[in-house]
Amino acid sequence: MNSNANAIVAKMFDNDPMSQWCGMERISVEPGRVVLQMVVRPEMLNGFAIAHGGIAYLLADSALAFAANGHGIQAVSIETSISHVAPVKEGDVLVAETEEINLTKSTGLYYVNVFVKGGKKVAFFKGTVFRTGKQWEV
Repeated sequence: MNSNANAIVAKMFDNDPMSQWCGMERISVEPGRVVLQMVVRPEMLNGFAIAHGGIAYLLADSALAFAANGHGIQAVSIETSISHVAPVKEGDVLVAETEEINLTKSTGLYYVNVFVKGGKKVAFFKGTVFRTGKQWEV
């Protein structure tokens, strides 16, 4: 793991009660690339006994934030979207992997694949961030 990226993500995570509540674990952290995972709990289910769509979105959105900020410049999302392609059930281990598509001085474009550990893809997320120019202090 890149030590500066890891320190930035650790600082972000320590101040992120939602990611903590979801039980997210950092599997891999590099500038522009993060892998997170979490277990789907009963309180994350909707009326169809499948994970609420916001759960995969939360995981992907956190992965986006951690990946984009790992370069050392503070970045915030300005546009995101998600496509859900398969249901997620209680007990499933969700994994989100980011891919940095484009990075400029002021923006970054990322794809995040969300899948159930073992392979089944369940969601595709796209996020654009604005890079503020402000350096992270860690």
